[in-house]
Amino acid sequence: MRYDEFLARVRERGEYDSQDEAAEVTEGVLSVLAQRISPGEVDDLGSQLPGPLGQTLAAAKPQQAESFGIEEFFRRVAEKTGARPRTAEWDASAVLTAVADAVSGGELNQVISQLPSGYAVLFGKADLAG
Repeated sequence: MRYDEFLARVRERGEYDSQDEAAEVTEGVLSVLAQRISPGEVDDLGSQLPGPLGQTLAAAKPQQAESFGIEEFFRRVAEKTGARPRTAEWDASAVLTAVADAVSGGELNQVISQLPSGYAVLFGKADLAG
């Protein structure tokens, strides 16, 4: 998937006014996700995402993954994007379902397996991909 296609999906799912807004939200969500998964997984995920998305992940990559729940995830996304936590939930879902479309099922399972069960639904999955 190309970068512009990825942003178009995020824009459509999130009902954003522009590609720029979709790009801003995408950057915020991915930078928080990068803090939550292992550094090696950040690299693997980034290698399958289009254009500058891998660079966004790499720039946010911590020394080691932090452990925080879904509410904290939304709070951090809201802080990054300037949105309310409820809006951040919508934003996260718009971006992460596009991530699920853009990467292999194996890679998606690797990411989801590092997160508590409540995260899978943000990727549009009930659980690990089949």
